[in-house]
Amino acid sequence: MNLDALYSQLQVKTPAKLVLLVLDGLGDIATKEQNYLTPLEAASTPHLDKLTADAVQGRLIPVAPGITPGSGPGHLALFGYDPIEFQVGRGVIEALGLGLELKAGDVAARANFCTLNEKGIVLDRRAGRIKTEVCEELCALLSKKIKKIGDTEVIIRPGKEHRFVVIFRGKGLEGPLTDADPNREGLAIPAVKPTDPKSAKQKKAAKLIADFYKAALPVLKGRQPANGFLMRGIAHQPEIPTFEKRYGLRAAALAVYPMYKGLSQLVGMIKIEGPETIAEQFERYLVEHDNFDFFFIHYKYTDKHGEDGNFEGKKKAIEDLDAALPILLEKRPTVLAITGDHSTPCAMKSHSWHPQPVLLTSECSGSDKLDRFTETGANLGSLGIMEAKYLLRLMQANAKMFDKYGA
Repeated sequence: MNLDALYSQLQVKTPAKLVLLVLDGLGDIATKEQNYLTPLEAASTPHLDKLTADAVQGRLIPVAPGITPGSGPGHLALFGYDPIEFQVGRGVIEALGLGLELKAGDVAARANFCTLNEKGIVLDRRAGRIKTEVCEELCALLSKKIKKIGDTEVIIRPGKEHRFVVIFRGKGLEGPLTDADPNREGLAIPAVKPTDPKSAKQKKAAKLIADFYKAALPVLKGRQPANGFLMRGIAHQPEIPTFEKRYGLRAAALAVYPMYKGLSQLVGMIKIEGPETIAEQFERYLVEHDNFDFFFIHYKYTDKHGEDGNFEGKKKAIEDLDAALPILLEKRPTVLAITGDHSTPCAMKSHSWHPQPVLLTSECSGSDKLDRFTETGANLGSLGIMEAKYLLRLMQANAKMFDKYGA
């Protein structure tokens, strides 16, 4: 019997309410330049601090020691799915998050508008974070000019700011492919390649994307700052067991950005549309409280400022969430876990391998007798350093959802 089968065997139904609050990219590192404080440590967080009196803390490893995760693996681990066993392309997640239906054989890619110089070198991977309206205009232009490549339909849909999705719908296609993204400025856009050199379907998909670039880049020529684009997470949709089947929990997702809606939809959560701010997300939680057993609430701005290297911005984003937290606590869940999907240190301006802090509170969690929720405090907590994929099971245990194992 494997571990998941054992958990399923021990699982019992309870009226518990579970909330997983994810501050994207929450984890950070202490540096001399910031007086050896992280944004979480520097922030004023009276409401988070109050929670620590009846909470335990620790650190989570999203994938494995030393491995830097993308948002997909980071969230799948938080949802209790082994991110090595369940590999999902970012394009699939983004497409689902935008409400697109994927068919068998579709290959989806997550794309960013970017700025290129005259030699095709990437100067800005996000094209200055163009406004969503500009992204919509450019996607409409590309959609009008490029409807098909050969016998394959091309579907282009805008996301937020510089992000968009491309779906290739045809016969004989498959992912995953390597990224058409150098992952830093100063380099040219690399050609995509099959991850399995023996796969004819991947080879066809790779050629298709090369042809798409040949058709699309001339359409964007001269359009500053978004005169090019990068493509990542080029893949087809995998089979994955639903959240409700796995945990016996009817789950809802309160997320603003398409990717995180897509991640939740991928595992069968119900997307709740409408809220745009964290206060609105918490208010909607109050409304939906009786309709679901589990709530995934996602907050993007900690990660966004981390990627920009904006220490003060990340600190303020944490303070903004803390200020709204009392709304959530009007109907305090049976189990509340607060963490990140990965670390995004301001000093690195990127995701990193550093374990992210986690706080867990319930009537039977006990207390680590810590004054604050910080990376330093998390290092002292009783949860220790554990793999993120076990957090959901620990939340279930705190909700008294497991029978005793053995005599």
